[in-house]
Amino acid sequence: MGLSVSPRSQVVDLEHARGLAESGTETPPILVHWPTMQVIDGRHRLRAAELRGDEHIEVRFFDGSEADAFVLAVRLNVEHGLPLQRSDRMAAARRIVRSHPHWSDRRIAHASALAARTIAALRRSMDNVPVLPTREGSDGRVRPVSAADGRSRAAELVRSGRQLSLRELAREAGISLGTARDVRQRVLSGRDAIPQRQRERQRGLSVPSGSAQAETRKIVPGERKQILARLARDPSLRLTDKGRTLLRMFAAHPSKPEEWQQIVDSIPRHSVDALLSLAQSCAEDWQIFARQLEECSRQPADAQQVPVDENQ
Repeated sequence: MGLSVSPRSQVVDLEHARGLAESGTETPPILVHWPTMQVIDGRHRLRAAELRGDEHIEVRFFDGSEADAFVLAVRLNVEHGLPLQRSDRMAAARRIVRSHPHWSDRRIAHASALAARTIAALRRSMDNVPVLPTREGSDGRVRPVSAADGRSRAAELVRSGRQLSLRELAREAGISLGTARDVRQRVLSGRDAIPQRQRERQRGLSVPSGSAQAETRKIVPGERKQILARLARDPSLRLTDKGRTLLRMFAAHPSKPEEWQQIVDSIPRHSVDALLSLAQSCAEDWQIFARQLEECSRQPADAQQVPVDENQ
């Protein structure tokens, strides 16, 4: 049998397998992927049986795709047995995002025992992942990624004159029952289907066509040092306190995924939750800063004096 359908970087922990072999306790059947005969769950039980000299082991089969077999392996490994390391769960989440881009962040988070915000950040950082208008939740329901899009579809359905119940409206628009009720009340009373705060939030996160931001692209790690070096020569940045602070902040930022992973692997377990909260807070601050830069990029460039630090 193959052993490649595994979320573990260390597929079999020999000491753990020896402990199972010596315990003498009855273990549940192992789970095997029928099309490929790869072990999905139970590698340590299989190794323990080999160490005991057993010639047979009880097996259950899973007849599905290899991608679904991997998801099942991740879910089962985080639910029981030898705990998965965070680095393995992060690597598994990346693989699931690529194989199941139509799944919601919460669904992938549940499968990999990570936070939904962590999955959202992973998705944004990955290249060549399809950007879909809808995603499928753990309950099998397909919902729009943007709540504003779902509201817009619901408003069109209300205006069409079709006699839809709230449940039918919610199902066809891919929104919750409460949102469907709110949209119908708004449309019938002549108000905008999308609340002002939600519309402002959508404008802040979206990129309008024709803007300077629409022409920007994601830089690759090798370019980051070149861009920083060019910015460091800019007098308006290097000759001011705030400019130098900003340059130092960018310079301290790791540029490669493996550098981030090395940092994560070095963090003690008791500090993970506090650092996660800090990282999420900082990410939100950077998002706000990016949106402010977007607004700045849309404004016409005026001739400016280059500020000079009097301390120089």
